[in-house]
Amino acid sequence: MNTKTKYLGMEIGSPIIAGSCGLTANIENLCKLEECGAGAVVLKSIFEEQIIYDIKRNTHIHAPVGNYGDSYEYIAQHVAADSVAKYFSLIKEAKSKLKIPVIGSINCFSHENWITYAKQFQDSGCDALELNMAIMPFDTSLSTDDVERTFSNIIQSIRKSINIPISIKVGSYFTDLAKFMQQLSWSGIQGITMFNKSLQVDIDTEHESLCNADSLSYPGELYNTLRWTAILSKKMRCDLCATTGVNDANDVVKLLLAGATSIQVASSLYRNGVEYVKVLNNGLEEWMKQKGYENIEQFRGKLALKNNDKASMLMRTQFMNYFADIK
Repeated sequence: MNTKTKYLGMEIGSPIIAGSCGLTANIENLCKLEECGAGAVVLKSIFEEQIIYDIKRNTHIHAPVGNYGDSYEYIAQHVAADSVAKYFSLIKEAKSKLKIPVIGSINCFSHENWITYAKQFQDSGCDALELNMAIMPFDTSLSTDDVERTFSNIIQSIRKSINIPISIKVGSYFTDLAKFMQQLSWSGIQGITMFNKSLQVDIDTEHESLCNADSLSYPGELYNTLRWTAILSKKMRCDLCATTGVNDANDVVKLLLAGATSIQVASSLYRNGVEYVKVLNNGLEEWMKQKGYENIEQFRGKLALKNNDKASMLMRTQFMNYFADIK
């Protein structure tokens, strides 16, 4: 059974990719993921906020920064460089030990640091770079055009700065999601991953404070990913990687039928261990065997919007069967 596919221009042995998370932050897990059949690994993201936190924690400066002049800038740069040194060391070690593609991941909020760290990823030997663009459109002073322009400007700047393949990981918070995803796929990037799992926030009513909620995805979240994968997969000019809500091998099959090029998993690995990749691969192969498929291309996109004669099921948002008794 041939489960090989291509992602970001690279041939991978399985469409199942270990997504960026804490489990992809050490070499032991990365080696296990390869051993269990992961097609590629996306390393845990570098977050600009974490670097800034390390700078503040290690400089121990409490007076206004301006009081320290150029010395603070020097110290801050040194701490920042040290903060990311271990990360880029992991990249080099992973490249020396793994045969599967090693994909870096970056999440920034300042334009210049997107570019700075992207260059360092390339220099460290990453096979590709995923831009973790978790930009929440919460600012009421910004229009849809402003938000979309931010994405486009970052992407074009990074494209001009590095030569390795670029993929972007996005959320679903867009006014014109279908149109903008298609436009991004025309921008020269090699892939789009839908959808980013944003930090979940809860309220502690006892202490009347904000707190973190469970941020692992749950099976019911698959349906939104499935819907948009099926709608968009035939309209993209780049690879479409699907994620969020993937719980078992059957979910992997569904997303491939909807047209996904590959599938990223993270929450299911937290719940079941990194060895669960082997279970997902075995389940995919067993389904293909039962259906008589010899390779993924024989069924990929079979239920995507262009080919699905029941496309209205993807487009309707109301519960017609339940409330109107329409069968």
